[in-house]
Amino acid sequence: MAFALLDQIRSIFDGDPGVRKVADDPVLSAELLMLFRMILADGTVSESEMVAFRRICREAFGIPESSIDSVIEYLNEFGYETNGSQAIAEFRDLDIERRKLLARHMAEIAKADSQLAETEVRLLRRTLDLLDISPVDVVKPEE
Repeated sequence: MAFALLDQIRSIFDGDPGVRKVADDPVLSAELLMLFRMILADGTVSESEMVAFRRICREAFGIPESSIDSVIEYLNEFGYETNGSQAIAEFRDLDIERRKLLARHMAEIAKADSQLAETEVRLLRRTLDLLDISPVDVVKPEE
């Protein structure tokens, strides 16, 4: 209980730890922006897409559930300053496995609502081209 209170007090003075994690890591910020763009690609935000986004934030990036709403708010503010090409540029020099992970996360978001819109397919295809990744690498299970 005392630790939770200390964490809340520290959060007030230091900012949200999840937001700090995202803000301090340009690649993580870029990936989350691309995932958010995938959520918005079909023009609607479905609950299943948000569930997938939240799960990816927690499991793949260690962002606490309590921080995710603040991270989304940060991305909304930061996203106006960054376009998709700028976000993708953060990934071009990373190793192929890290680039494949971005593509897999994007595909997971796109499929979350059980409907693949043409706009989602185009965004994913363009991202794969820019990252020099084959579509086979996105559907291939991780080893």
